[in-house]
Amino acid sequence: MINSRYPTKDLNCRKEADMNNQKLTILYSRLSVEDERDKESNSITTQRTILENYAKQHNLIPYVHIVDDGFSGASWQRPGWQEVMSKVEEGYIQAVVVKNLDRMGRDHLRVGLFMEMFRERGIRLVAVNDNIDTDMGEDDFLPFRAIMAEWYARDNSRKVKSALQSKGRSGKPISTKPPFGFKKDPTDKNKWLIDAEATAVVRRIFNLTIEGYGPFEICRLLHADKVERPSYYQAKHGHVNYSGALEAEDPYLWGSHTVTFILERLEYAGHTVNFRTTKPSFKSRKQVPVPQDEWVIYRDTHEAIVSQETWDLVQKLRQTIRRKDTVGVANPLTGLLLCADCGRRLYNHRKQRDHYTCSGYTSGRQKFQETHCSPHYVTSTAIREILLDVIKRTAEYIQHHEADFIEQIRQSSSLRQCETIKNHTRQINKNQRRIVELDKLFRSLYEDKVKGSILEERFVLMSEGYEQEQLELKTQISTLQSELDTFKYDNEKADNFIALVRKYTRFEELETPMLNEMVEKVVIHESIWSEQTPTERRKGTRNQQIDVYLKYIGNFVAPDMRSAEEIEVERIAEEKRLRKLAQKRESARRAAKRKKAEATPDDNVDNIPTKTKQQKGLHSTSVNIAI
Repeated sequence: MINSRYPTKDLNCRKEADMNNQKLTILYSRLSVEDERDKESNSITTQRTILENYAKQHNLIPYVHIVDDGFSGASWQRPGWQEVMSKVEEGYIQAVVVKNLDRMGRDHLRVGLFMEMFRERGIRLVAVNDNIDTDMGEDDFLPFRAIMAEWYARDNSRKVKSALQSKGRSGKPISTKPPFGFKKDPTDKNKWLIDAEATAVVRRIFNLTIEGYGPFEICRLLHADKVERPSYYQAKHGHVNYSGALEAEDPYLWGSHTVTFILERLEYAGHTVNFRTTKPSFKSRKQVPVPQDEWVIYRDTHEAIVSQETWDLVQKLRQTIRRKDTVGVANPLTGLLLCADCGRRLYNHRKQRDHYTCSGYTSGRQKFQETHCSPHYVTSTAIREILLDVIKRTAEYIQHHEADFIEQIRQSSSLRQCETIKNHTRQINKNQRRIVELDKLFRSLYEDKVKGSILEERFVLMSEGYEQEQLELKTQISTLQSELDTFKYDNEKADNFIALVRKYTRFEELETPMLNEMVEKVVIHESIWSEQTPTERRKGTRNQQIDVYLKYIGNFVAPDMRSAEEIEVERIAEEKRLRKLAQKRESARRAAKRKKAEATPDDNVDNIPTKTKQQKGLHSTSVNIAI
C-alpha cells in the first residue's frame, strides 16, 4: 500500500505557510515488509505520533507528513521519497524529520549524499531516536549508524534469498503472481488453478500461432474482438495489484511483447520454472536474465493449459521468420522445405511465380560465389498438392487398416532403436578408450617435462590440446549416455498421429493448422531431365524426388489402396499423356529447324517469332514422390 498524501490539518498548515511565505517541515515515515513484524515500534502510526510531537515541541511548524508504506530502505525509487526530493528541489523546505536514520534509507553512500545535499541547501535533518540534528553539529557516530543500517538490509536480503532458494528447489513456484491464465488457490498460495476465462484467451493465442499468425497480427485480432489485456484483466479480478492498470485508456490494447511472453512461458504446458532472473545486488531492482540451462524446471506440477506437443510446435514455428510480401500473406510452407544436398532451407519467391529455391543457391549467386548449391526449384502449388495427397492417402490407410499401421510403426521404431543403441554404444566405447590413451600420453608428457626432455612452452601447448580433446570426448559420452538412458520403446508415435488424423475430418484442402501439426519436414531433391545432355539442358520430362516426413511417423510409405484395375488405368493414361508431350516437343523442334532453314543469311535468330521461341523450349514436368 502506498500512502503518500497530505492530511487535512497538514494541508491547512501548508496553505498558511504559502500565505506567510514560510518554509515547510517534512515528517517522513517508512515501513517495509520486514519492519511489519515489529508493529509496535515501527508502525506508521507510531512514527507519525513521534514526529508530530517532536515538530510541535521544537516549533517546526508548518509541517507535512509523507509516508512510504511497504517499501524497502535499500531502494530509492519510493513514491514518498521522490515527493520529498521534488519539494527539496522546489526550495521551500526548512527541515526533514525521521524517527531513525534507517527510515531515510539503508544505503550509507546514498544517505551521505542526501545529507550533504541538505547541508548545502540549508535544510535541517533530524533523526529523533538517534539524537541526530544537523543544526547541533556533526555526529561522529553518524557514518557507523548508516553502515549498520545497510548491513541490516544486506542481512535481510540474504535471508530472503536463502528462503526463496529453498522454496524454489522444493518445486514450489517462487513467482509472487501466477501467469495470465492461472490464479492462486485460496486454500494454498503455492498452488495454481485454471482461470477459465483467461485460459480461453491463452489457448486462442497458441492456436492462432499454429494457424500462421504473428504476434502483431494476434494483437490486432484480440483488439478487434475487445479482449482485455492481461494487466487490466488480472487487476480487474483482483489477482494482482498493478498500479494504474484499471485506469488504462484502452484496456483492449495488446502489445506484441505480451503475446510473445505468453508463447514462451513453459508454465502453460503444466510445468513450474524457477530462477529465470536474478538481481546483481540487494540495492538494485533490475532483473537480470539467467541462462536457460540454469533454470530449475519441475515437470507436471499443475494443470496444463496447452499440451506439450502444442507448446513444442509453437516454439518451432516461432524459430522460422515468415515475412509478408506484396501478396500480403506469409507462405506457410516456409521453414518446412529443406534441400536434400546441402540441408539448408528453401527461400520463397513470389515476383513472377510462387516457388522455392535452395537458400545456398540463392545466397551463393547473390554473393558471386564460384561454388554454390543447385536451385532445387519447386513451385508452392506442386508442394501443396503433394502434401495433401500424402496426408489423404495416409489417413485413408489408417482408417481402413489401423492395426496394421500401428504394427508397422512399432517395427520401424524397434529397428531404429536397436540401430541407435548399437551406434551409441560403439561410439561410447571408442571415446572411453581414447580417454585412457590421453591419460597415458599426458603422464608420459609430464615425465618428459620433469626430465627436461621438452620445453615448458611445448608442454603447456600439448597438455592444453590433450585436455581439450578429453573434455570434448567426455561431453560427447555424456550426451550419448543420456540418450541411451532416456531411450524407451516408443509405442506412442502411432497413437499420436492417429489422434491428429481424427482431429481433421476433412482433407479436401491443405489448411495451415493441418500443415503445421502433421508435417515435420519436406526434403527437396534436384530435378532430373529425361533428355538432359552436356550441351543442351532442361529438355524432355522433368522428374523430381520429394520426401515428405510426417509428425511422429517420419517418412512413412502408405500402401496403395487402389485396385489393380485402377492402377493400370492410371498407368495407361500417364503413358498417353507423356507420348502427347513428346510429340509436342518433337513438333516444336521441327518447326524451329524449318524456320531457321527458311531464314535469310542477314536474318538473326533473335527475329524468330515469339511463338516459335516458346515452342523451342517446350517441356513437361513430372514429379516423382518418395514419402
